[in-house]
Amino acid sequence: MKRKHRNNLGLATAIMLVALLQACSTDSRNYSQLVNPFIGTDFTGNTYPGAQYPHGMVQLSPDNGLPGWDRIAGYFYPDSTIAGFSHTHLSGTGAGDLYDISFMPYSEPARVAEAPLGLHSRFSHSDETARAGYYSVMLADYGIKVELTATEHCGVQRYTWQTDEGKVMLNLAKATNWDRTVSSHIERIDSVTIAGYRFSDGWARNQKVWFATRFSKPFKAIEIDTVGSGNIATFTFGTARGEQLTVSTALSGVDIEGALRNLNSEVPDNDFDKYLAQTTAEWNRRLGKIEITTDDSDAETVFYTALYHSMLAPVVFSDVDGRYRGPDGNIHQCRPGHKHYSTFSLWDTYRAAHPLYTIIEPREAGDMAESLLEFSRQNNQLPVWNMWASETDMMIGYHSAPVIADAVLKGIADLDAREALMECVKTARLDSYRSIGDYRRLGFVPCDKDSSWSMSKTLEYAFDDYCIALLAEHAGIDSIRNEFATRAASYRNTFNPETRFFQPRRSDGSFLPDFSPEHYTEDICESNAWQYLWSVQHDVNGLAELLGGKNEMEARLDEFFTVESDSASLPIFSTGMIGQYAHGNEPSHHVAYLYNYCNKPHKAQSLIARIMRSQYANTPSGLCGNEDCGQMSAWAVFSALGFYPLNPVSGEYSIGTPMFKNAIVHLDNGATFTISAPKASAKNIFVEKMNLNGSPIDRTNIKHSEITNGGKLEFIMTDQL
Repeated sequence: MKRKHRNNLGLATAIMLVALLQACSTDSRNYSQLVNPFIGTDFTGNTYPGAQYPHGMVQLSPDNGLPGWDRIAGYFYPDSTIAGFSHTHLSGTGAGDLYDISFMPYSEPARVAEAPLGLHSRFSHSDETARAGYYSVMLADYGIKVELTATEHCGVQRYTWQTDEGKVMLNLAKATNWDRTVSSHIERIDSVTIAGYRFSDGWARNQKVWFATRFSKPFKAIEIDTVGSGNIATFTFGTARGEQLTVSTALSGVDIEGALRNLNSEVPDNDFDKYLAQTTAEWNRRLGKIEITTDDSDAETVFYTALYHSMLAPVVFSDVDGRYRGPDGNIHQCRPGHKHYSTFSLWDTYRAAHPLYTIIEPREAGDMAESLLEFSRQNNQLPVWNMWASETDMMIGYHSAPVIADAVLKGIADLDAREALMECVKTARLDSYRSIGDYRRLGFVPCDKDSSWSMSKTLEYAFDDYCIALLAEHAGIDSIRNEFATRAASYRNTFNPETRFFQPRRSDGSFLPDFSPEHYTEDICESNAWQYLWSVQHDVNGLAELLGGKNEMEARLDEFFTVESDSASLPIFSTGMIGQYAHGNEPSHHVAYLYNYCNKPHKAQSLIARIMRSQYANTPSGLCGNEDCGQMSAWAVFSALGFYPLNPVSGEYSIGTPMFKNAIVHLDNGATFTISAPKASAKNIFVEKMNLNGSPIDRTNIKHSEITNGGKLEFIMTDQL
């Protein structure tokens, strides 16, 4: 992606922003300009290029207007149409939902196609630009320049007209992919303000979004039509060539009053440049928490885009007054000074995204853990994949447990450890839920009684049980610790010593016949048996024992990274393939680091460097798989720094190979942690030795406390094995 996609601000605005950014960021660099939001908008990334505040409730982004897998985030780079700018989107998921509160400016004659596209405009990528917190495009059919920015709860649009009459359509009936409108409402507050709601059903069941919108000038006329269950409003404005209209919209999950309060609190003025500057400054502050040194501009953009993507979700779901809607349908109140979060893609993000937050965003990570507990109290079980006060029940495990346990164990959450433990235990003992009863009784999930990812559930439950055991040990409750430590070993019960793979097992104890480790079946979650062979992050030594020792484990890893599959037969989620390794899907993400347990760290370093340089790029197709709310990018952030949370709740990070000559992590406690690798390069990928705070260390891990206490980790790099 050329840098012209990020540098189309006017001179006056740019000068103002630079001055503000120099005052607010960790250093004088404009980190927001190093972000390329188009990365992942092509191929399978499923990202959106629009404007968002870090972890903001609003994701204001263009929609191409067509449904389909490629357009799950609303936008697909190869398309050439825009049919609206909606305020909610999912970053890199596999399910299409949201697209709430969609505006489309136009002038007559309007370009209208048959449904589902409807009112739209053509556009060219040469007239499109994006960076962190900002997006703009020229709507070619109307000559209207559209600019987007966002605050935490508000989206701010600016339209520059070329005609003497402009129109804006607010389409609450428009829905795509899994989403459909079930009810909507628009009311006029005054000559420049409207409010209402859109209720919908889809992946997020019974989703309720309230909004309040203020135009920067009165509309001459408003016409409201009803299409099915949705309202469509058309606003007419008197305009002049070059005149600008600012459209500010706040969202709330509570009510219209909440949306109005969010609007008046965050965006009281009709000043697009003011809020763009504020959001840019905040992105510079957040992105500046990790300061890297490199001569490779593409690698720099890939890194800061990954850091940016990791900070899009989870999203703040409480209003400015702390109110939020719970899964019980009731309105709840955050503790003073705290925020409630939603949109947790936990099967993905527990692995690296949440551990990353514990280092660079500990306050937010603590609130996220508390939000998971609050959701559990209101819904009587831990969330699996929740958003907008709804449990989607997507994916498997109870991976709220590692996020909660990690936050408590690292001391970043103001939570009562015993209360947190009992909330986790409540779900883990819920026999009626997703075969947990059979898992507790048999020690595995039987494939003849559960046809949905049974083998994977056993392995995922075992890891979560390990996390609960750690939390129980921390809380000083030995009986629960012993119960869940025993359950954490349940992964062994689905290992077949004859095939030497984890294998689907029937309730009578027999293993499912006609087994092939390369086949993708309904018993293994989005993977095959090769990829799930390594899903024992909490007991790697135990896994090595099952495989016949560390030497045999090394041989199996070698085989894993070399055995090829017929690419034509691979499912959509198996991308970024290296042998059987699929970097495009999460179960593989930690596997290269397992070579450290085999005393062969150079093999880990070789593979990690290969993955970093082959699976991430500064192009629209620069992500090899779904971004999945930050996990794909968090892997890149950690791995580029030179370490990774192989076991996310261990308080340790497995050493890899640093990509940059120098990186400084600015910690919230005022300390800094420096990663120095002066000789790091595409050739010098092997770690000859390491020093921590000036003293040699001879191990393949670094502790969380060693990072957060501040200090310096020095890598001596070489091109020799």
